[in-house]
Amino acid sequence: MKKLKNILYGLELIAVRGSNEIMISGISIDSKKTHKKNLFVAINGINENSHDYINEAIKNGATSILCEKIPKNLLDGITYVCVKNSRKALSVICETWYNSPSKKIKIIGITGTNGKTSVATMAFHLFKKIGFKCGLISTVEIRIEDKIYDTNNTTPNPLTISKILNEMVKSELTHCFMEVSSHGIDQYRVYAIKFNVGVFTNLSHDHLDYHKSFKNYRDVKKIFFDSLDVSALAISNCDDKNGKFMLQNTKAKKYFFGIKNLGEFKIKVLEKSLEGTLIKINNVEVWTKLVGTFNIYNFLAVYSIAILLGLNEEKILKILSKINAPVGRFQLTQSKNKVVSIVDYAHTPDAISKVLQAIIEIKKVDKKLITVIGCGGNKDKSKRPLMGKIVSKQSDFTIFTSDNPRNENPNSIIEEILSGVDKNSKHIIIIDRAEAIKTACLMADEYDIILVAGKGHENYQEVNGSKKPFNDLKEINKHLKTI
Repeated sequence: MKKLKNILYGLELIAVRGSNEIMISGISIDSKKTHKKNLFVAINGINENSHDYINEAIKNGATSILCEKIPKNLLDGITYVCVKNSRKALSVICETWYNSPSKKIKIIGITGTNGKTSVATMAFHLFKKIGFKCGLISTVEIRIEDKIYDTNNTTPNPLTISKILNEMVKSELTHCFMEVSSHGIDQYRVYAIKFNVGVFTNLSHDHLDYHKSFKNYRDVKKIFFDSLDVSALAISNCDDKNGKFMLQNTKAKKYFFGIKNLGEFKIKVLEKSLEGTLIKINNVEVWTKLVGTFNIYNFLAVYSIAILLGLNEEKILKILSKINAPVGRFQLTQSKNKVVSIVDYAHTPDAISKVLQAIIEIKKVDKKLITVIGCGGNKDKSKRPLMGKIVSKQSDFTIFTSDNPRNENPNSIIEEILSGVDKNSKHIIIIDRAEAIKTACLMADEYDIILVAGKGHENYQEVNGSKKPFNDLKEINKHLKTI
């Protein structure tokens, strides 16, 4: 329990109606899950405005309300607090409620269009193997040492973030590796979090349904680096055309990594194969299990973080050489009949292009690359024809199928993808994703490569608001075993 006035410390208050001396039992952002003596935070959301549920929150036990507009009819015994931006205020009060956990643990935030999960996850495993007690907040999972929790968002809401960080502090963790999405930045989910390190991977076409323009998307990402303080480190990919722009106004100490351009951290790629990549870094040759140039950028980002945080270079390279990519990220398996399958989360034009290019560089010349792909529903529609164009040009054969159609008609989604497809390409449409994967497996001959892209680690397919069990890798393995 804490006094309301202590929770509100640091906020720019517009008005307070009622006593700020009352005791608060917790913070709630869901009126249905509000408990006795909670502070309910009303947010003007994308799909719903929770100001409409203030009375429901009060019925469920809320004794104080934080909002952007005080209701006309005030109830006795309830304290109403008005702020300009509820989202921003939520981030601040969550940090306050949990006694500023982000200041008690080193937090490394990774942002960019692609590579966030790979960098965060590989860094987590590297630091853990070296002996640090670490946490992870990613698209795939939340981890507190060996405890694993499911997650619904790349960057959770502020209440969840602060709660997790507090658990990490109580468990005496030293480092937390966190994916920072553009939605998370724009919606102030990480506004009050103190980051020790910020990492930029790359930037390409994505989430324009939300951000409306690439410029807006880029500028939101930059806010993350603008907010870093002088004690922080900012690490950026200098081979990306937005790499230097991201760090333009940051107060943090700047560092760059790359393969093509000169930065503080540089790698040379010597050999590529299905088994991995031979690289040279600081005149030391290292073999890594990671496949594809895009994955070498991820490797270099992790290496940069580790060096700048004082880890031993020899230990870093020894461990990184053995680390695999995360689940659903260029996850490669070979069947008994020597068909190679790859499951990857690539769902943006840039990501799918890089994955396909990586496969082309290691594929036997006379063998086929069969790609199974779709696009998610209720998401950025403008990228669909771009995806179709890229996949149809770089694959020998493409099967267009359903991804997570959500509330859209899968046929309509595929029609939009097909509007960009190369007319001379070989492709078919199989709406049912399981059938599409089965067909790809039946088509494949020895040493052919099947790429199933878009869903990666996901264990479900979302159709008409419900999630049914589905996993690309399980489907592939099921069919390749019977061939």
